[in-house]
Amino acid sequence: MAVLNDSEIKNKLASITGWNFSSNQIGKEYQLKDFAEALSFVNKIGAIAEEMNHHPHILMHSWNKVKITVSTHSEGGVTEKDFQLAVKLENI
Repeated sequence: MAVLNDSEIKNKLASITGWNFSSNQIGKEYQLKDFAEALSFVNKIGAIAEEMNHHPHILMHSWNKVKITVSTHSEGGVTEKDFQLAVKLENI
């Protein structure tokens, strides 16, 4: 899968609310209702990541926040697969 250029990444980010591009990866921070909801969200992310065999960095912090960052390490940057994962996460 080919690495996307900055212009392609910017265009794709326009279609997924709240996601950004920084440090050669895309990411978003989610704020959930409470700790239990944040933990449940992380578990749902894990199931999707396993199904896709594409694993994001997940940081659960505070008591209700989850930060996701993703890039395709084997390709050395952001690819279409990262956006496919982001869209799936937005549909949780």
